[in-house]
Amino acid sequence: MSGDKRGSPYAPHTATERAAMLDAVGVDSERDLFDIPDSVAFEGSFGIDARSEQTVRREVGAALGRNADLVEFLGRGHYDHYVPSLVDHLADRQEFLTSYTQYQPEIAQGFLQALFEYQSMLVELTGLGVANCSVYDAATALGEAATLAARVRDVDGSRVLVPEHVREEKRSVLTNYADGVGLTVDSYPMDDGCVDVDALADLANEETLLVYAETPTVRGVVEEHLETIGEIADDADALFCLGTDPVALALLERPADVGADVVVGDAATLGLGTAYGMGLGLFVTREEYLRQVPGRLVGAGEDSTERRAYTLTLQTREQHIRRERATSNICTNQAWVALRTAMHVATLGPDGLVELAEDSVRRARDTAMRLDEIVGIEAPVHDRHHFREFVARTDQPAPAITADLAAEGYAVHAIDDHLVQVCVTETNEHAVDGLVAAVEEVAR
Repeated sequence: MSGDKRGSPYAPHTATERAAMLDAVGVDSERDLFDIPDSVAFEGSFGIDARSEQTVRREVGAALGRNADLVEFLGRGHYDHYVPSLVDHLADRQEFLTSYTQYQPEIAQGFLQALFEYQSMLVELTGLGVANCSVYDAATALGEAATLAARVRDVDGSRVLVPEHVREEKRSVLTNYADGVGLTVDSYPMDDGCVDVDALADLANEETLLVYAETPTVRGVVEEHLETIGEIADDADALFCLGTDPVALALLERPADVGADVVVGDAATLGLGTAYGMGLGLFVTREEYLRQVPGRLVGAGEDSTERRAYTLTLQTREQHIRRERATSNICTNQAWVALRTAMHVATLGPDGLVELAEDSVRRARDTAMRLDEIVGIEAPVHDRHHFREFVARTDQPAPAITADLAAEGYAVHAIDDHLVQVCVTETNEHAVDGLVAAVEEVAR
C-alpha cells in the first residue's frame, strides 16, 4: 500500500514516520542529510516519460536487438561454460536471494551449509587447508595474497614477482594493493608460454616477498614448471601464489603438491557464465595462515543439542569489527555467487568436473590443429599443452583479421600485431566449423 498508512516492508516510509526521524536528527528534510557539492548536483529532469511495462520491454528488446550478433571465442580470464538450469532454479529461491550476509546463523543454516560445502570443494581441489567465501574477483584475490604475504613473512623483502604475460587489468589491481603497503610489482620473463625458470631464479632473492604464477596462463598454456617455481620461491623465503580456476584444478596438479602457499583465481568459471567484469575471487591458503584470510569464513561446530551447525567465524579479521587493524577491507558479500559455483560443481560431480576439464584440453588442441592447416595461420604459437584457449600467429595484421572475423559473425582477441587468441568451450564448440571457414577466408 502507498500513502501515509503503510510504507516499505523493509523501512518506514510513511509521512509521520519520516517526520519523526527527521525531527530526531534535527533537520527539516531528507535533502538536508546530504552534502552534495553544487558542481555535481543535478537539478534538472531525466526526461524519461512514464511507460507501461509492456512498452518498456518492447523498447529495451529493440535496443538490445541492435547489439552485434557475434559468436564469441573470447577468453583471457572470462570463460563461458554452460550453467545448468538447475543452478538458476535453486539459486533464485527467495531464501538465497534475500540473504545478504548470514550473521544470524539460526535462520541461515541451509545457506551457511552450502557455503561450507563451497569452501570444502576448494580445499579438496587445491589440497590446502582453508578457503574463504569469498572475494570480488581473481585480481583482488591476488592483491589480498600480496598483503597476506606482507603480514606473515618475517623478511625485509617488498617485491612481488609476476609473469610478463599477466593481464594488465589484473596487474593494475595488484599494484593498487601493493602501493598501500609499500610493495613493488616486477615482472619475470616467459619462455614459449611457460615460466623462464632460470630468469626467475636470478630475479628471486632476499627482496622477494611473493612469487606469482598461473596455470593455465592467460594464453591458455599449462605451466610445466610449477614445482620448480615453488622451490625457487621457497629458496628466496617468499610465498608461492598460484593462479588457476576450479575446472583446471580438476585435472592439473594439486597446488599443495607443488609447494603453493596461496591459490587465487576466478571461481565464477562455474556457476555464473561470462560477465566480463563480474567475478568470484577464490582464495585458498595454508591452515597456518587461517587468521590472515580475507573475506568471509564459514565454520562448522555443534549447537546446544549436539547437532551439526554452521556460522560465520573468526570475524575479528574483518574491517567492520577491527576497523583500521583489520587484515582486509574486503567486506562486500559474495555469498550468492559462491553458492552458484557450489551448485554447479555439485551438479557436475567429480566425474563430470574431470570430463569438463579433459574436454577443455581436447577442444583447444583440435581447434588449433584445424586452424594450423590454413595458409597464413600458425596455431598454436606455443609448443605446449593448452587448456580452453591458445594463441595463433597470423601473416596478415591481427587487428584486420579480428575485424574481418567480426564482420563474419565471430569474435576473437587480437593480442599483438600478428597474434590472435581463440577460446573454445562447450558453449561455442558448435560454431568451430564456421569459425575455421571464416578464418580460411579472411587470412588470405
